[in-house]
This record gives sequence, structure tokens and C-alpha cells, in this order.
Amino acid sequence: MDHLHLSPDAIYPFDARGVAKRFRHAAIFGALDALQPGETMRFANDHDPLPLLDQLVARVGQLVEVSCRRRTSGAIVIDFLKTT
Repeated sequence: MDHLHLSPDAIYPFDARGVAKRFRHAAIFGALDALQPGETMRFANDHDPLPLLDQLVARVGQLVEVSCRRRTSGAIVIDFLKTT
């Protein structure tokens, strides 16, 4: 069954703090793969995910736009917008 996408500009929250560390990257990439063009995953984490961002660029390149919404100690919020 396909996921019902109600709005092309929908924002879907993804709080990585509730995912076991060993599963985080796989869960994040799975969530990103499920996005349709124009949809955004709003990612929250307790630390700056620099290795994840490097892996993301290597994996999807320009298919996802990354914009940091909040970067404070213990609270990082990043929007991942699927462009194509």
C-alpha cells in the first residue's frame, strides 16, 4: 500500500532521540527515501549530526536540501526537503 501524501509541502517530524543509536542512520535514510518531492522531514536530535550529513551528501547529493532551523547545545533541528 502506498503512503497517502496529503500535501506536497507537508512537514513530517522525525525525532532521532527516540531511536536506538545503532538504528538511527538506517531509520533516517528510510524516512528520507519515503519522502515525495516537495515534502520535508523535520529532524530533531540531541547533537549535531555531522557524520550523518556527510553520508547524506554522498548518498543523495542534490536530491535533498538541508537547512538548519535550530542549533543549540542539546537541541538540533534540521529540515530535509526532498527536491526531486
